[in-house]
Amino acid sequence: MHPDLPPPELVATALDNHPAVGAAEARVAAARAQAGMLAVGPHEVAVQGTYLRRSVNEEGGFNEFDTTVTRAFRLPGKASLDRKAGDFGIEAAQNRAEDVRHQTALLLAGFWYDWLTASALTRNDAEMVVNLERALAAIKRRAALRDASDLDVDQAAAALALAQGQGAQTRATAAEARVKLAAQFPDLPLPFEAPDMVSPHDLPQNFEELRALVIARSHEIGAARADAERMSVTARRAKAERTADPSFGFRLFSERGGTEKGLGVVASIPLGGRHRLRAADEAVAMASSARLEQGVVEREVQVMADADLSNASTRLVVWEQVHKARIRAESMSARAGKGYALGAIDLADLLFAERQANDARRAEISARAEAGRAIVKLEIDSHTIWAPADE
Repeated sequence: MHPDLPPPELVATALDNHPAVGAAEARVAAARAQAGMLAVGPHEVAVQGTYLRRSVNEEGGFNEFDTTVTRAFRLPGKASLDRKAGDFGIEAAQNRAEDVRHQTALLLAGFWYDWLTASALTRNDAEMVVNLERALAAIKRRAALRDASDLDVDQAAAALALAQGQGAQTRATAAEARVKLAAQFPDLPLPFEAPDMVSPHDLPQNFEELRALVIARSHEIGAARADAERMSVTARRAKAERTADPSFGFRLFSERGGTEKGLGVVASIPLGGRHRLRAADEAVAMASSARLEQGVVEREVQVMADADLSNASTRLVVWEQVHKARIRAESMSARAGKGYALGAIDLADLLFAERQANDARRAEISARAEAGRAIVKLEIDSHTIWAPADE
């Protein structure tokens, strides 16, 4: 379906090895670590001890010490909320990682089509140079036989020089595009020559279906939804935190050199105040903000999907019209060649027809590239190509 694109397995490797994708995967690992921390909770065993030497008049000195071991415990329900918040954090990070991979795929497609377009223009300009070289050689022979003027030779030579300059420019553009592609994706092996671009008619035409998939499979929406759920759970957790976690433990002490010893239970319960109340209010406001931001992301994705659909449809129509213009221009150029051979038209008219045909071919190549680029973007945004295997 896409003979002008690199093989999917090579694309997958190039995307997986891209630094941006690797960084996103590292953030997923960080989210998993954070979820683990939330699951076990922040409370740890605290050990406190003192040692002192007491001197008592007429009694002498005594070694004394005491040790207190305490640990805070989460109240019922808090641990469950912490685990849910961690799970939603992982889900959000995974969606963002997939979105980074998606954006990197769009980057690859853009560089690839830059190379395809410049290479196609280079081949077209090279053919134009060859044709004009033959024409100039033929006119020089006719001029030697007094069948063409020196002006005709100069006109043909000027047209050739212009085509050579244009060819040199497109070769430079193609070389630059290839260098950029290779530098950005060094793990993607590139052929020596860029493949020929296929006709947009050979690409998928189910634009409406692809547009629906752009929204249904959006990782941006998935990440925003997970963030909203996480903030909602966090708000519930902050409300629960208004009742502080109690700490329990035991205390061991020895006084007057061991004459007095004791072992007891200790407990402490912080009394929540206005700070905890305001923290809960803040969490509720942040949850509301995250839910509204989810709506913003959903609208942005819908706008992108509609733009993809419109762009693919209109670019296809543009290419169809320019393709018709190319056929007409090439037909006119062929007739002009026959007319010049028969002496019915002069060289200026022939060169004008050749230039029009060349301009039409270049326009068709550019329009074909833009149509293909738009359709492939719609496919990438809908996750129908270059997506992970589980999609």
